[in-house]
Amino acid sequence: MPEDHDWEAYKVPPTRTPVSERTTSVPNPVNYFQTAFSYVFDAPVTFVRELIERLQGKNKFYYYHQKFRRVPDLSECLEGDYLCYYEAEAQWRRDRMVDQEIVEIVRERMAACKQREGPNQFQNCAKEMELLAQVTKAYQDRYGDLGYHGNARTCLMKQKHRMMEERKAAQ
Repeated sequence: MPEDHDWEAYKVPPTRTPVSERTTSVPNPVNYFQTAFSYVFDAPVTFVRELIERLQGKNKFYYYHQKFRRVPDLSECLEGDYLCYYEAEAQWRRDRMVDQEIVEIVRERMAACKQREGPNQFQNCAKEMELLAQVTKAYQDRYGDLGYHGNARTCLMKQKHRMMEERKAAQ
């Protein structure tokens, strides 16, 4: 690009544009509508929003996970105490979900170790394999053969039958 421009061929716009002066004495109605909108709609909404933000700023609530209190087991409920039955059932479902997540986390750790170690997985991931075997056996002992519709009562009966079989085998 050449350094010497032809300033007459390509005229540069003026650097400062003049401000047009109002030639009429009639006020602009747009200014009135903007001001009315600001005072009627915008100002109250802004005030309420700032008030809420100030109140929320004082009371910070950090939600990590919901903590439930432990309730009695189904075997500890009295006969006909349906509220206790319901709470024990809900507690059992939460415990089952927690145990499922524990098995899944251990399984993911095992898969990550296998991926990381490659051909040396059998000697370097022995600890993870043993942990996975223990966790899955414990889960299978407690929740195995219950199916999707298993509940606290059938799980309790399964544990009772397993204990009776272990006593018979011990004698």
